[in-house]
Amino acid sequence: MLSLEDPIAAFRLDGEVAAITGAGSGIGRAIAMGLARVGARVALLDIALERAFAAGSEINDAMTFGRPRGADRAVMTMAAAVDVTDAAGVDRVFAEIAAQWGRIDVLVNSAGVAVRKPAVEVPLGDWERVMAVNVTGSFLCARAAARLMLPRRKGSIINLASIMGFSGGLYPNASYQTSKGAVVNMTRALAIEWAPSGVRVNAIAPTFVRTGLALPVLQRPDYLAEIERNTPMGRLAEPEEIVGAAIFLASAASSMVTGHTLPVDGGFLAR
Repeated sequence: MLSLEDPIAAFRLDGEVAAITGAGSGIGRAIAMGLARVGARVALLDIALERAFAAGSEINDAMTFGRPRGADRAVMTMAAAVDVTDAAGVDRVFAEIAAQWGRIDVLVNSAGVAVRKPAVEVPLGDWERVMAVNVTGSFLCARAAARLMLPRRKGSIINLASIMGFSGGLYPNASYQTSKGAVVNMTRALAIEWAPSGVRVNAIAPTFVRTGLALPVLQRPDYLAEIERNTPMGRLAEPEEIVGAAIFLASAASSMVTGHTLPVDGGFLAR
């Protein structure tokens, strides 16, 4: 809980355990680094194990740089491959995290996919894949984390929604927009259900962010121009600009915040 004597301390996660899906790249990787820098032990989960290991190595290098040999390590990491649409696989990985560190305090659901096609051209398989990763995957991970958090009456779950969860979009992308709208309302539903047991559930709704997921957009000058015209700050975000919101929602600084989706959007949704 926030202390007026040292309000900055409420943003620390010293000794806490954070699991981040999609941690091998983009926003997930940036958030994993950010949570580690405020003291968390981080479990980096990604469908590609090599990406998770690389992100973990980057965190370990950053956190131990300049420390004398034998000095206390500021953070520990673990990496694991997980397909967030595989319920048994998700439960197994979360059990492994609990076995190694005894608990999970924070979950960040950052794994996501997009299929950018006109609605009449979207194959059913593509629609189902977007829903499976973005919606079902977030639910399965939240469920697995909550099973560990609820008995302890403590935990923070952060879903990665999108400004497209509140908007019809700027170009054809109905499956993604629909999935992120579902994430926004799932966040509310889980927050209400788990609030009496001390588990908070919130979401972040980023604008367009310079990541691999956005590469098809970044390669379209017409799309970029439209995004910039519709964003009062006139630009896309960088992955690091999402980290502050994640730290806030993960930490005691937001102890009275649940069921909220926080836009990090340069004013896009204010229009």
